[in-house]
Amino acid sequence: MSTAALTRLAEERVDHRFKGLPPDADGLTVAELTAQRRNLFTGGFTTPVLALSAERLEHNLALMETYMSRHGLAFAPHGKTSMAPQLFRRQIEHGAWGITLALPHQVRVAREFGVRRIFLANEVVDASALRWIAAELAADPEFRFVCYVDSVRGAELMDAALRGAARPVEVVVELGAGDGARTGVRTEADARAVADAVARTRTLRLVGVAGYEAQVPGADPERVREWLTRLVALAAEFDRAGRFAGAEEIMVSAGGSEWFDSVADVFARIPELSRPVLKLLRSGAYVSHDDVHYRRLTPFNRVPEEGALEPAFRLWAQVVSRPSADQAFVNAGKRDAAYDLDLPVVQVVRRDGTEHPATGIEVTALSDQHLWLGTAPDADVEVGDWVGFGLSHPCTSFDKWQLIPVAEADGTVVDYIRTYF
Repeated sequence: MSTAALTRLAEERVDHRFKGLPPDADGLTVAELTAQRRNLFTGGFTTPVLALSAERLEHNLALMETYMSRHGLAFAPHGKTSMAPQLFRRQIEHGAWGITLALPHQVRVAREFGVRRIFLANEVVDASALRWIAAELAADPEFRFVCYVDSVRGAELMDAALRGAARPVEVVVELGAGDGARTGVRTEADARAVADAVARTRTLRLVGVAGYEAQVPGADPERVREWLTRLVALAAEFDRAGRFAGAEEIMVSAGGSEWFDSVADVFARIPELSRPVLKLLRSGAYVSHDDVHYRRLTPFNRVPEEGALEPAFRLWAQVVSRPSADQAFVNAGKRDAAYDLDLPVVQVVRRDGTEHPATGIEVTALSDQHLWLGTAPDADVEVGDWVGFGLSHPCTSFDKWQLIPVAEADGTVVDYIRTYF
């Protein structure tokens, strides 16, 4: 990745754009503020403020690196989870093959920071975006870009936009996870028709097959493995038919954050093909993990001997109102806390520098700028207390904060993560 571009992040000035940061830090560069090693609780940070645990972040990065190595998988974590170039760099330093993204504008961010391998887990039929991608490929021989295709019409639109491109765009046929699922061809016959359409062009090169197993209707281990087996069989069929003639390796890709143990199991049984096989996993939520959704569904729950991810986010907000014995309100709401899958979880109450468990306190609702707390008779919470919340779904936590403090266990802030949504 580009050291110069990452350095520019450190040179950015702290100001009103970044919520939660100390008001008296205005005008400092991010590097200057980092060097001060302020404390999250006593260093002037204002509530609400979202923080990442330095120790848990490093644990999660290292654990998935070990997992990939153990199972012989390549790894392109889904960067749309965080859209944070500093985390892209750390993931690549921890052995990632590249970064997965979902939209062309996300690719532009990654390229600005020098990411050399990008898997776009989506179809691209926007002519302007395709011409920009072609220009990036022409300008950088080391840039590798792969994206989905799932229709004859889509292949034709891509071909029309890419006429005259210096290098073909590599594509994988996306196999849909079943009727009623998201994108992707529904049948093997449809997949063959799309592959034929790609073969009729000079602007596209078929290099593999891919999909997203979490979209399998009624997903469970058996149904997910059935779909993954179809995906592997499709790759083998295409190889026997010579459809990967222009590829140096055959890419077979799947893997969100809920079923990567099944992906590892099925991909371990991919038969020998005519070319080396790149078994590419794309799980992205692991980097911060969460306290509800993925904590409940992580494959490490099913295979505990593999290790355990740790939730790395905590949202801190302050009690601003205690209007009754069974209610309290804090100054964080929908613009601060992920709420698309599950409500935040109350974890600790901090008062006068000490923390105690948030016994008898739960989130009951969210407003734009308030979390509603239900409080039992034994709840020890007062106006002015800081309350720490665990969050669900990291994908919609990162997108609410543009500059996120990374804090050690004692509250010392050692870094700031810049996001681009």
